[in-house]
Amino acid sequence: MYKKISEIISAVFQPLLMPTLIFAFLLFGLPESEFSSGPNRALIFFVIFANTFVIPLAILMVMKLTGTITSLRMSGRKERIMPFSVISLLYMVTAYAFFSKDWMDYKLVYTLLVITICLVLLTGISFFWKISAHMIGAGGLLGFVLASTQMVMGHSLLGYAMGAVLLVGLVGSSRLYLNTHTPLQVWVGFFVGFLICFMSYFLVWGI
Repeated sequence: MYKKISEIISAVFQPLLMPTLIFAFLLFGLPESEFSSGPNRALIFFVIFANTFVIPLAILMVMKLTGTITSLRMSGRKERIMPFSVISLLYMVTAYAFFSKDWMDYKLVYTLLVITICLVLLTGISFFWKISAHMIGAGGLLGFVLASTQMVMGHSLLGYAMGAVLLVGLVGSSRLYLNTHTPLQVWVGFFVGFLICFMSYFLVWGI
């Protein structure tokens, strides 16, 4: 039973879904005054969901069908390098497309750039060591949520913060229970994602 629950948590809150959750929080969880692109929020969210989840997932499916990877779980360290590299490139293209739009709020562009940096770093680390991609994503989500409390006044984010902390605990516990990572790989993944995302926001808008 616990194994099945852990597998469901790992599948639902997979790394590819984290950018969508982050942008859902920024676009719909924060006050409209935080962004200048209010009328375009639904379009931005759709583009993020398509370019950071749907298309990368389709790429992974093609890689599996062609034998480039043996499983969507990519359990082996070396097996992750090619998929992560391709997805990193897609994220870069998406970030540049956002940057080229005059109506795009600079905070959203900056957010996608930070997420892309996390993915590129994950890809680089995978050349030498297996780190938890799930925890980089979950840690990054928590980092963005907590840092956002420094830039939003008169709007409580406690519920979002508690939800993000709970998500980190569930994802980390599920990865350990499934024995897909060592405790060190889980903790390092969390701190990499959290520190990059939290500090990138806090240093720019929190002080």
